[in-house]
Amino acid sequence: MRSKTIRLDFRSDTVTRPTPQMRAAMAAAEVGDDVLGDDFTVKALETRLAAMFGKEAGLLLPTGTMANLAAIMCHCQRGEEYLCGNEAHTYLWEAGGAAVLGSVQPQPLPVRADGTIRIGDLHAAVKADDPHFAVTRLVTIENTFVGRILRPEYQDEVVGFARDRGLATHLDGARVFNAAVGLGVDVGRLAKGFDSVSVCLSKGLGAPLGSVLVGKAALIARARRWRKMLGGGMRQAGIVAAAGLHALDHHVERLAEDHANARALADGFSGTKGLTVTPPQSNMVFVDLAPDLATRLSEALPDRGIAASFWPGGRMRWVTHLDVDRVAVDEAIAAVREVAESRR
Repeated sequence: MRSKTIRLDFRSDTVTRPTPQMRAAMAAAEVGDDVLGDDFTVKALETRLAAMFGKEAGLLLPTGTMANLAAIMCHCQRGEEYLCGNEAHTYLWEAGGAAVLGSVQPQPLPVRADGTIRIGDLHAAVKADDPHFAVTRLVTIENTFVGRILRPEYQDEVVGFARDRGLATHLDGARVFNAAVGLGVDVGRLAKGFDSVSVCLSKGLGAPLGSVLVGKAALIARARRWRKMLGGGMRQAGIVAAAGLHALDHHVERLAEDHANARALADGFSGTKGLTVTPPQSNMVFVDLAPDLATRLSEALPDRGIAASFWPGGRMRWVTHLDVDRVAVDEAIAAVREVAESRR
């Protein structure tokens, strides 16, 4: 019988639990009714993140999915469309919310190996002014993109394209702090030129929930209305905001440790028979497996209390975060090697 206890969880950085220090900050938070505008801890978080990203205002929402959806609905009306990558979170992993709830059509485009969309493809996807077509209104990109870091110069190209074509821009920055730490740049540099940016607190930053949408004050005012309609208004949300403020103070620079652990994991897997490892750029390691090994690992790792994500086609994703240290990485490497080198 397989063990149901997960000791080492590499499935995602969303599995992190608040540290004792974060829990203490949450317990001590000053709170009020945020829907009525009375929660000063929420206001402090929103103001701080807006300033960090060079924007006028911010809005705390329960999830990154809701933050992205609110942004898309602010930028686009019914019957309009947004351009995105065909592996983008807004297209592939958010249950079709923009189409279902916003009547906004996604236009997915091929993504290259480095996580970028060709600027020529973006230009070609903009629809003519013709009643047969949805109106192209917005372009969205994501940084990091499936663990890959998009460089600021490419983001500048996307912003330049959007300005040339009269489009709005949204950056899905669920792991934008990972990108900034990986590049060694200020996070505000990666928000430059974007009309809105969503920032997740519950991934690498380790908060239990919450995302903040930042942008111009008028856009954030519209997003606040959409948040209420979508059911995202929270009352004494200062408890959540306090976790986010603690994360900004203590968990940003330490993302470099996650990146180093990802590199150690990749190095440890490399050279193992049946494994083809893609070198990580941030905190995600992708491993392509021989078919028989995929089956054996999916059976053996749970017995050892180790969890990672198995994707279609014999691919695994390993994500490092603040709840897995180098000792956990070394144990995972040893377990995978043992299974790979064993014979039935």
